[in-house]
Order: sequence, then structure tokens, then C-alpha cells
Amino acid sequence: MPEKIRCSHILVEKEGVAKEVLGKLDKGESFAKLAMEYSIDGSRKRGGDLGYFGRGQMVKDFERAAFALQKGGISGIVRTQYGYHIIKRTE
Repeated sequence: MPEKIRCSHILVEKEGVAKEVLGKLDKGESFAKLAMEYSIDGSRKRGGDLGYFGRGQMVKDFERAAFALQKGGISGIVRTQYGYHIIKRTE
């Protein structure tokens, strides 16, 4: 199990918006482009890139989903106290 992984995410306030974004991803739209368009946090400027992080650095539900992904994998909708995330594991 890796000690650190690298992920990008798209964070939105409403579940309906997260479903809309997930639908666009399913149709092949660019994760980074959608992050820049929809995400509500500062990572949007980097296409959602959060950089590398290890266990214990993110909130539990986010961490669990991120570490469960294979490289290149995209999660379903992950709800945390910050909103609704779609996570992509990049490394």
C-alpha cells in the first residue's frame, strides 16, 4: 500500500451538480477542464490537482475513497463536510 498518492478533485456544493459533472466525465470530458469550471476550492486553478498526500492528511471519507482508487481511476460522489467531491487518482 503506498504511503503517498497524488489526486485531483472537483468539489461542489450540491449533489445535483456533482451528478452533472460525473455525467460529463462519463462522456469523456476532461477532468481538469471540469475542475476549472465547476470546483469551488483553490485547486480549480490547477485543474483540481491536490498534489501528493499521505494517510491522515485528508478527512476520513475523502481519504478512504482516494486510497481505494487505482491510478487513473475516478471515484463516484464522495460527501464530506466541505461538499461533494469527485476524485481522480493521478499517481
